[in-house]
Amino acid sequence: MKVNSFYSRKLHSLLGVIPLGFFLIEHLLTNFEAFNGGKEAFIEQIHWLNSLPLVLFLEIFGIWLPLLYHGVYGLYIAFQAKHNIGNYSYGRNIMFSLQRFTGVATLIFVVWHFYDTRFQVALGNISHDDLGQQMHNIVNNPLFFALYIIGILAATFHFSNGMWSFLVAWGITVGPRAQRVSTYVWMTVFVIMSVMFILALNAFRNEEFAAIGQAASTIIG
Repeated sequence: MKVNSFYSRKLHSLLGVIPLGFFLIEHLLTNFEAFNGGKEAFIEQIHWLNSLPLVLFLEIFGIWLPLLYHGVYGLYIAFQAKHNIGNYSYGRNIMFSLQRFTGVATLIFVVWHFYDTRFQVALGNISHDDLGQQMHNIVNNPLFFALYIIGILAATFHFSNGMWSFLVAWGITVGPRAQRVSTYVWMTVFVIMSVMFILALNAFRNEEFAAIGQAASTIIG
């Protein structure tokens, strides 16, 4: 059982970096186009992604199946973990607990976001060109906007702190000094990614992402 648990945790850790870490970064860069270049740049990036060969295969085996394993096994780890903050309030102990809490929050957020976007495309309710408008409608609800920010912070922290743990678990950062430097590096990555995601999220609130009829009525009103 211990051997199986060892390899299960190794696979869970590896999938969090490859491919899910790459997917998070790709998702960040795609959405940042909404801030960096506006609606046309965002749609162009969406079209480029969907023009990739074997895109459905990549989504299933490169995103959704790894995410399913990482999420389900991550829940098991989270609810099996013993949190000792009350007894040992060390920084790493706090990070350990935050990693579990943000993992649960991220999974909930991803399921919600997937349902409102990619799943609606799969059902034929919206097209890829409508994703910007769909995000516009979501984030212009103040409650949803706040929840999205919480979800983004949870996801970027979970990834960044998870990268710190990954480097330790795989024997890459050995020793206190290397791990301290790694902490600074990945917390900086957390801040940068969070800022970029929030800028993108705020860009979706702009009227250029609204439906044509909706934008016109806003201008007239």
